[in-house]
Amino acid sequence: MSRSSYIFTSESVSEGHPDKVADRISDTVVDAFLSVEPQARVACETLVTTNRIVLAGEVRAGKPGASKAENKALTKEIVRSLEPKVRAAIKDIGYEQKGFHWNKAKYACHLHEQSAHIAQGVDASDKKDEGAGDQGIMFGYACDETESLMPATLQYSHDILKKLAEVRHSGECSVLEPDAKSQVTVRYEDGRPVEILQIVVSTQHKKRLGLHMATPKRLEAVIKPYVESVIPTGLITKKTKWHINPTGRFEIGGPDGDAGLTGRKIIVDTYGGASPHGGGAFSGKDPTKVDRSAAYACRYLAKNVVAAGLARKCTIQISYAIGVANPLSFYVDLHGTGEVDPAKLELLLPEMIGGATPRAIREHLQLNRPIYARTAAYGHFGRQPDNEGGFSWEKTDLAAELKAAVA
Repeated sequence: MSRSSYIFTSESVSEGHPDKVADRISDTVVDAFLSVEPQARVACETLVTTNRIVLAGEVRAGKPGASKAENKALTKEIVRSLEPKVRAAIKDIGYEQKGFHWNKAKYACHLHEQSAHIAQGVDASDKKDEGAGDQGIMFGYACDETESLMPATLQYSHDILKKLAEVRHSGECSVLEPDAKSQVTVRYEDGRPVEILQIVVSTQHKKRLGLHMATPKRLEAVIKPYVESVIPTGLITKKTKWHINPTGRFEIGGPDGDAGLTGRKIIVDTYGGASPHGGGAFSGKDPTKVDRSAAYACRYLAKNVVAAGLARKCTIQISYAIGVANPLSFYVDLHGTGEVDPAKLELLLPEMIGGATPRAIREHLQLNRPIYARTAAYGHFGRQPDNEGGFSWEKTDLAAELKAAVA
Protein backbone atom coordinates (compact mmCIF):
# COMPACT_ATOMS: atom_id res chain seq x y z
CA MET A 1 0.00 0.00 0.00
CA SER A 2 1.45 3.38 -0.99
CA ARG A 3 2.08 5.98 1.69
CA SER A 4 -0.17 9.02 1.81
CA SER A 5 1.97 11.13 4.17
CA TYR A 6 5.62 11.67 3.25
CA ILE A 7 8.32 14.18 2.30
CA PHE A 8 9.45 14.42 -1.33
CA THR A 9 11.96 16.54 -3.28
CA SER A 10 12.46 17.48 -6.95
CA GLU A 11 15.03 19.69 -8.66
CA SER A 12 15.19 21.81 -11.79
CA VAL A 13 17.99 23.48 -13.73
CA SER A 14 17.90 26.67 -15.78
CA GLU A 15 18.30 27.20 -19.50
CA GLY A 16 21.87 28.29 -18.79
CA HIS A 17 22.88 25.07 -17.04
CA PRO A 18 25.61 23.43 -19.19
CA ASP A 19 23.53 20.33 -19.92
CA LYS A 20 20.54 22.47 -20.86
CA VAL A 21 22.70 24.56 -23.19
CA ALA A 22 23.62 21.29 -24.90
CA ASP A 23 19.96 20.24 -25.05
CA ARG A 24 18.97 23.59 -26.55
CA ILE A 25 21.60 23.29 -29.26
CA SER A 26 20.62 19.71 -30.10
CA ASP A 27 16.95 20.67 -30.38
CA THR A 28 17.88 23.69 -32.49
CA VAL A 29 19.43 21.18 -34.90
CA VAL A 30 16.21 19.11 -34.89
CA ASP A 31 14.16 22.22 -35.66
CA ALA A 32 16.54 23.27 -38.44
CA PHE A 33 16.03 19.94 -40.21
CA LEU A 34 12.27 19.69 -39.64
CA SER A 35 11.71 23.24 -40.88
CA VAL A 36 13.16 22.17 -44.27
CA GLU A 37 12.04 18.54 -44.39
CA PRO A 38 9.32 17.33 -41.95
CA GLN A 39 10.38 13.69 -42.50
CA ALA A 40 14.03 14.35 -41.65
CA ARG A 41 15.93 12.05 -39.33
CA VAL A 42 18.05 13.61 -36.58
CA ALA A 43 20.03 12.17 -33.68
CA CYS A 44 22.25 15.01 -32.50
CA GLU A 45 24.49 15.05 -29.43
CA THR A 46 26.16 18.25 -28.23
CA LEU A 47 29.13 18.91 -25.96
CA VAL A 48 29.77 22.37 -24.55
CA THR A 49 32.74 23.37 -22.44
CA THR A 50 35.00 26.39 -22.01
CA ASN A 51 34.55 28.36 -25.27
CA ARG A 52 33.91 25.23 -27.29
CA ILE A 53 30.83 23.73 -28.98
CA VAL A 54 30.93 20.24 -30.51
CA LEU A 55 28.10 18.57 -32.43
CA ALA A 56 28.03 14.88 -33.35
CA GLY A 57 25.47 12.35 -34.53
CA GLU A 58 23.45 11.13 -37.47
CA VAL A 59 21.14 13.09 -39.75
CA ARG A 60 19.20 12.63 -42.96
CA ALA A 61 16.99 14.98 -44.94
CA GLY A 62 15.13 13.26 -47.73
CA LYS A 63 12.35 14.72 -49.86
CA PRO A 64 9.93 12.19 -51.42
CA GLY A 65 10.74 11.58 -55.07
CA ALA A 66 14.19 13.19 -54.88
CA SER A 67 17.26 11.23 -55.90
CA LYS A 68 19.79 9.93 -53.38
CA ALA A 69 22.28 12.54 -54.57
CA GLU A 70 19.75 15.36 -54.19
CA ASN A 71 18.86 14.26 -50.66
CA LYS A 72 22.52 13.99 -49.70
CA ALA A 73 23.11 17.50 -51.02
CA LEU A 74 20.11 18.81 -49.04
CA THR A 75 21.43 17.20 -45.86
CA LYS A 76 24.83 18.84 -46.34
CA GLU A 77 23.20 22.20 -47.05
CA ILE A 78 21.24 22.09 -43.78
CA VAL A 79 24.32 21.04 -41.83
CA ARG A 80 26.25 24.00 -43.30
CA SER A 81 23.49 26.35 -42.14
CA LEU A 82 23.62 25.25 -38.50
CA GLU A 83 26.43 27.34 -37.03
CA PRO A 84 24.62 30.72 -36.99
CA LYS A 85 21.50 29.04 -35.58
CA VAL A 86 23.53 27.41 -32.80
CA ARG A 87 25.25 30.68 -31.93
CA ALA A 88 21.90 32.51 -31.92
CA ALA A 89 20.51 29.95 -29.46
CA ILE A 90 23.42 30.52 -27.08
CA LYS A 91 23.02 34.28 -27.42
CA ASP A 92 19.33 33.95 -26.59
CA ILE A 93 20.21 32.10 -23.39
CA GLY A 94 22.49 35.00 -22.50
CA TYR A 95 26.08 33.79 -22.67
CA GLU A 96 28.52 36.60 -23.40
CA GLN A 97 31.13 35.62 -20.81
CA LYS A 98 34.88 35.39 -21.12
CA GLY A 99 34.79 31.61 -20.65
CA PHE A 100 31.77 30.99 -22.89
CA HIS A 101 30.66 33.51 -25.48
CA TRP A 102 28.05 32.91 -28.18
CA ASN A 103 30.19 34.59 -30.84
CA LYS A 104 33.69 33.58 -29.75
CA ALA A 105 33.38 29.92 -28.77
CA LYS A 106 35.00 27.48 -31.21
CA TYR A 107 32.47 25.46 -33.18
CA ALA A 108 32.96 21.95 -34.57
CA CYS A 109 30.28 19.92 -36.35
CA HIS A 110 30.70 16.15 -36.81
CA LEU A 111 27.17 15.28 -37.95
CA HIS A 112 27.05 12.60 -40.62
CA GLU A 113 24.45 10.60 -42.55
CA GLN A 114 22.16 8.20 -40.70
CA SER A 115 23.06 4.52 -40.82
CA ALA A 116 21.31 2.73 -43.69
CA HIS A 117 20.78 -0.27 -41.40
CA ILE A 118 18.80 1.84 -38.93
CA ALA A 119 16.89 3.52 -41.74
CA GLN A 120 15.71 0.20 -43.21
CA GLY A 121 14.04 -0.70 -39.91
CA VAL A 122 12.38 2.66 -39.35
CA ASP A 123 11.24 3.69 -42.83
CA ALA A 124 7.84 2.60 -44.06
CA SER A 125 7.53 0.61 -47.28
CA ASP A 126 4.91 -1.20 -49.35
CA LYS A 127 5.37 -4.24 -47.12
CA LYS A 128 5.46 -2.68 -43.66
CA ASP A 129 4.47 0.34 -41.58
CA GLU A 130 7.04 2.69 -40.12
CA GLY A 131 8.87 0.93 -37.29
CA ALA A 132 10.13 2.23 -33.97
CA GLY A 133 13.53 3.89 -34.17
CA ASP A 134 14.86 1.79 -31.30
CA GLN A 135 13.83 -0.72 -28.69
CA GLY A 136 12.97 0.60 -25.25
CA ILE A 137 10.45 1.46 -22.57
CA MET A 138 8.81 4.87 -22.12
CA PHE A 139 6.68 6.29 -19.31
CA GLY A 140 4.06 8.99 -18.93
CA TYR A 141 2.63 10.41 -15.71
CA ALA A 142 0.05 12.86 -14.46
CA CYS A 143 -1.36 13.76 -11.05
CA ASP A 144 -3.78 16.31 -9.66
CA GLU A 145 -1.31 18.09 -7.32
CA THR A 146 -1.17 21.19 -9.54
CA GLU A 147 -3.24 22.83 -12.28
CA SER A 148 -0.73 21.56 -14.85
CA LEU A 149 -1.32 17.99 -13.54
CA MET A 150 2.35 17.77 -12.62
CA PRO A 151 4.08 16.88 -9.34
CA ALA A 152 4.12 19.97 -7.11
CA THR A 153 7.80 19.60 -6.19
CA LEU A 154 8.93 19.72 -9.82
CA GLN A 155 6.43 22.36 -10.95
CA TYR A 156 7.54 24.77 -8.23
CA SER A 157 11.23 24.07 -8.97
CA HIS A 158 10.63 24.93 -12.64
CA ASP A 159 8.56 28.00 -11.76
CA ILE A 160 11.33 29.41 -9.56
CA LEU A 161 13.91 29.25 -12.34
CA LYS A 162 11.53 30.50 -15.03
CA LYS A 163 10.87 33.54 -12.87
CA LEU A 164 14.57 34.20 -12.33
CA ALA A 165 15.18 33.86 -16.07
CA GLU A 166 12.34 36.27 -16.77
CA VAL A 167 13.73 39.03 -14.55
CA ARG A 168 17.25 38.37 -15.84
CA HIS A 169 16.23 38.69 -19.49
CA SER A 170 14.12 41.79 -18.83
CA GLY A 171 16.97 43.53 -17.01
CA GLU A 172 14.90 43.86 -13.84
CA CYS A 173 17.51 41.84 -11.92
CA SER A 174 20.84 42.47 -13.61
CA VAL A 175 22.99 40.63 -11.05
CA LEU A 176 21.83 37.22 -12.27
CA GLU A 177 23.72 35.12 -14.85
CA PRO A 178 22.26 32.23 -16.91
CA ASP A 179 23.37 29.16 -14.92
CA ALA A 180 21.09 28.18 -12.02
CA LYS A 181 19.56 25.24 -10.14
CA SER A 182 16.60 24.94 -7.80
CA GLN A 183 15.22 22.28 -5.48
CA VAL A 184 11.97 22.11 -3.53
CA THR A 185 11.10 19.72 -0.68
CA VAL A 186 7.40 19.33 0.14
CA ARG A 187 5.58 17.62 2.99
CA TYR A 188 2.51 15.67 1.87
CA GLU A 189 -0.49 14.72 3.99
CA ASP A 190 -3.11 12.35 2.56
CA GLY A 191 -1.31 12.64 -0.76
CA ARG A 192 -1.67 16.42 -0.91
CA PRO A 193 1.15 19.02 -0.73
CA VAL A 194 0.65 20.95 2.49
CA GLU A 195 3.97 22.62 3.28
CA ILE A 196 7.33 23.42 1.70
CA LEU A 197 10.09 22.40 4.08
CA GLN A 198 13.21 23.31 2.06
CA ILE A 199 13.98 25.60 -0.87
CA VAL A 200 17.37 25.54 -2.57
CA VAL A 201 18.43 28.08 -5.20
CA SER A 202 21.97 28.21 -6.55
CA THR A 203 22.43 30.86 -9.21
CA GLN A 204 25.40 32.19 -11.09
CA HIS A 205 25.80 35.89 -10.48
CA LYS A 206 27.88 38.93 -11.29
CA LYS A 207 30.58 40.02 -8.86
CA ARG A 208 28.74 43.11 -7.71
CA LEU A 209 25.16 43.86 -6.74
CA GLY A 210 24.88 47.59 -7.30
CA LEU A 211 27.59 49.25 -5.22
CA HIS A 212 28.17 46.18 -3.04
CA MET A 213 29.74 42.75 -3.41
CA ALA A 214 27.16 40.09 -4.30
CA THR A 215 27.31 38.07 -1.08
CA PRO A 216 24.96 35.10 -0.45
CA LYS A 217 23.08 37.16 2.14
CA ARG A 218 22.49 40.03 -0.30
CA LEU A 219 21.54 37.62 -3.07
CA GLU A 220 19.05 35.92 -0.75
CA ALA A 221 17.34 39.26 -0.12
CA VAL A 222 17.01 39.76 -3.89
CA ILE A 223 15.94 36.23 -4.80
CA LYS A 224 13.47 35.34 -2.02
CA PRO A 225 10.70 37.73 -3.18
CA TYR A 226 10.84 36.27 -6.70
CA VAL A 227 10.58 32.73 -5.31
CA GLU A 228 7.70 33.67 -3.03
CA SER A 229 5.83 35.24 -5.95
CA VAL A 230 5.51 31.89 -7.79
CA ILE A 231 4.67 29.60 -4.86
CA PRO A 232 0.99 29.16 -3.92
CA THR A 233 -0.05 31.00 -0.79
CA GLY A 234 0.34 29.07 2.44
CA LEU A 235 2.97 26.55 1.34
CA ILE A 236 5.92 28.67 2.48
CA THR A 237 5.80 28.91 6.28
CA LYS A 238 8.02 29.99 9.17
CA LYS A 239 9.39 26.44 9.17
CA THR A 240 10.57 26.67 5.55
CA LYS A 241 14.36 26.56 5.35
CA TRP A 242 16.10 28.56 2.63
CA HIS A 243 19.43 27.70 1.00
CA ILE A 244 20.50 30.46 -1.39
CA ASN A 245 23.92 29.83 -2.99
CA PRO A 246 24.87 27.67 0.01
CA THR A 247 28.47 27.16 -1.20
CA GLY A 248 29.09 30.93 -1.36
CA ARG A 249 30.24 32.69 -4.54
CA PHE A 250 29.00 31.35 -7.86
CA GLU A 251 30.54 33.64 -10.48
CA ILE A 252 32.12 31.03 -12.74
CA GLY A 253 29.32 28.93 -14.23
CA GLY A 254 27.77 27.58 -17.38
CA PRO A 255 29.92 25.57 -19.78
CA ASP A 256 33.00 27.40 -18.48
CA GLY A 257 32.42 26.03 -14.98
CA ASP A 258 31.33 22.53 -15.99
CA ALA A 259 31.02 20.68 -19.29
CA GLY A 260 27.51 20.06 -20.61
CA LEU A 261 26.14 17.13 -22.62
CA THR A 262 22.82 16.44 -24.31
CA GLY A 263 20.44 14.22 -22.39
CA ARG A 264 21.87 14.35 -18.87
CA LYS A 265 18.83 15.90 -17.19
CA ILE A 266 16.14 13.35 -18.00
CA ILE A 267 14.51 13.48 -14.56
CA VAL A 268 14.35 17.28 -14.66
CA ASP A 269 12.86 16.96 -18.15
CA THR A 270 10.08 14.62 -17.02
CA TYR A 271 8.52 14.22 -13.55
CA GLY A 272 11.20 15.05 -10.99
CA GLY A 273 11.49 11.48 -9.76
CA ALA A 274 7.76 11.09 -9.03
CA SER A 275 7.42 8.56 -11.87
CA PRO A 276 9.61 5.81 -13.34
CA HIS A 277 11.76 6.70 -16.35
CA GLY A 278 12.69 4.49 -19.28
CA GLY A 279 16.17 5.99 -19.53
CA GLY A 280 15.98 7.58 -22.96
CA ALA A 281 16.62 11.31 -23.38
CA PHE A 282 14.47 13.55 -25.59
CA SER A 283 16.57 16.42 -26.92
CA GLY A 284 18.33 16.07 -30.26
CA LYS A 285 15.95 13.40 -31.54
CA ASP A 286 13.40 13.70 -34.32
CA PRO A 287 9.88 12.34 -33.57
CA THR A 288 10.44 8.94 -35.22
CA LYS A 289 12.53 8.21 -32.12
CA VAL A 290 10.07 6.65 -29.67
CA ASP A 291 12.27 7.72 -26.76
CA ARG A 292 10.75 11.11 -27.45
CA SER A 293 7.42 10.66 -29.25
CA ALA A 294 6.14 7.70 -27.24
CA ALA A 295 7.04 9.40 -23.96
CA TYR A 296 5.03 12.41 -25.15
CA ALA A 297 2.13 10.12 -26.06
CA CYS A 298 2.19 8.45 -22.64
CA ARG A 299 2.09 11.85 -20.91
CA TYR A 300 -0.77 12.89 -23.20
CA LEU A 301 -2.83 9.82 -22.34
CA ALA A 302 -2.03 9.91 -18.62
CA LYS A 303 -2.94 13.60 -18.44
CA ASN A 304 -6.27 12.96 -20.14
CA VAL A 305 -7.04 10.15 -17.68
CA VAL A 306 -6.53 12.53 -14.75
CA ALA A 307 -8.25 15.44 -16.51
CA ALA A 308 -11.28 13.19 -17.08
CA GLY A 309 -11.49 12.57 -13.33
CA LEU A 310 -10.82 8.85 -13.72
CA ALA A 311 -7.90 8.92 -11.28
CA ARG A 312 -5.86 11.29 -9.14
CA LYS A 313 -2.63 9.74 -10.41
CA CYS A 314 -1.81 7.80 -13.56
CA THR A 315 1.38 6.17 -14.78
CA ILE A 316 1.58 4.62 -18.25
CA GLN A 317 4.35 2.43 -19.63
CA ILE A 318 4.77 1.46 -23.29
CA SER A 319 7.48 -0.63 -24.98
CA TYR A 320 8.78 -1.13 -28.51
CA ALA A 321 11.19 -3.20 -30.58
CA ILE A 322 13.34 -1.51 -33.22
CA GLY A 323 11.76 -1.70 -36.66
CA VAL A 324 8.41 -2.94 -35.30
CA ALA A 325 5.39 -0.66 -35.55
CA ASN A 326 3.04 -1.98 -32.89
CA PRO A 327 3.95 -1.54 -29.22
CA LEU A 328 4.98 -4.73 -27.42
CA SER A 329 3.15 -3.81 -24.22
CA PHE A 330 0.95 -1.10 -22.71
CA TYR A 331 0.53 -0.80 -18.93
CA VAL A 332 -1.59 1.53 -16.78
CA ASP A 333 -1.18 2.11 -13.03
CA LEU A 334 -3.69 4.34 -11.24
CA HIS A 335 -1.91 4.05 -7.87
CA GLY A 336 -5.08 3.02 -6.06
CA THR A 337 -6.78 6.32 -6.93
CA GLY A 338 -8.77 5.17 -9.93
CA GLU A 339 -12.49 5.18 -10.71
CA VAL A 340 -12.07 2.62 -13.49
CA ASP A 341 -10.35 -0.74 -14.05
CA PRO A 342 -6.82 -0.06 -15.39
CA ALA A 343 -7.15 -3.13 -17.63
CA LYS A 344 -9.99 -1.40 -19.46
CA LEU A 345 -7.80 1.65 -20.03
CA GLU A 346 -5.00 -0.56 -21.34
CA LEU A 347 -7.32 -1.65 -24.15
CA LEU A 348 -8.94 1.73 -24.76
CA LEU A 349 -6.11 4.28 -24.59
CA PRO A 350 -3.83 3.00 -27.41
CA GLU A 351 -6.79 2.89 -29.80
CA MET A 352 -7.55 6.54 -29.09
CA ILE A 353 -4.24 7.40 -30.78
CA GLY A 354 -4.34 4.96 -33.67
CA GLY A 355 -2.86 1.97 -31.88
CA ALA A 356 0.12 3.93 -30.54
CA THR A 357 2.35 3.08 -33.50
CA PRO A 358 5.18 5.57 -34.10
CA ARG A 359 3.47 6.94 -37.20
CA ALA A 360 0.08 7.24 -35.46
CA ILE A 361 1.63 9.12 -32.54
CA ARG A 362 3.44 11.55 -34.82
CA GLU A 363 0.32 12.22 -36.84
CA HIS A 364 -2.07 12.51 -33.88
CA LEU A 365 0.17 14.95 -31.99
CA GLN A 366 1.49 16.57 -35.21
CA LEU A 367 5.09 16.18 -34.13
CA ASN A 368 6.83 16.66 -37.50
CA ARG A 369 7.22 20.38 -36.94
CA PRO A 370 10.07 22.60 -35.70
CA ILE A 371 8.71 22.83 -32.16
CA TYR A 372 11.51 21.38 -30.07
CA ALA A 373 13.98 24.09 -29.06
CA ARG A 374 11.31 25.50 -26.73
CA THR A 375 11.15 22.17 -24.87
CA ALA A 376 14.84 22.14 -23.93
CA ALA A 377 14.50 23.93 -20.57
CA TYR A 378 11.96 23.97 -17.72
CA GLY A 379 10.52 20.57 -18.56
CA HIS A 380 8.88 18.88 -21.53
CA PHE A 381 5.66 18.47 -19.55
CA GLY A 382 3.34 20.75 -17.61
CA ARG A 383 3.57 23.46 -20.28
CA GLN A 384 0.84 25.24 -22.23
CA PRO A 385 0.16 24.15 -25.84
CA ASP A 386 1.11 27.01 -28.18
CA ASN A 387 -0.18 28.32 -31.47
CA GLU A 388 2.68 26.81 -33.49
CA GLY A 389 1.89 23.27 -32.32
CA GLY A 390 4.38 23.08 -29.48
CA PHE A 391 3.42 20.98 -26.46
CA SER A 392 0.48 19.38 -28.28
CA TRP A 393 0.89 16.44 -25.89
CA GLU A 394 -0.31 18.72 -23.06
CA LYS A 395 -3.81 19.02 -24.50
CA THR A 396 -6.72 17.40 -22.66
CA ASP A 397 -8.89 17.05 -25.75
CA LEU A 398 -9.51 13.34 -25.12
CA ALA A 399 -10.91 13.78 -21.60
CA ALA A 400 -14.62 14.03 -22.50
CA GLU A 401 -14.44 11.15 -24.97
CA LEU A 402 -12.51 9.05 -22.47
CA LYS A 403 -14.97 9.74 -19.66
CA ALA A 404 -17.88 8.77 -21.89
CA ALA A 405 -16.15 5.60 -23.09
CA VAL A 406 -15.70 4.21 -19.59
CA ALA A 407 -19.07 5.37 -18.22
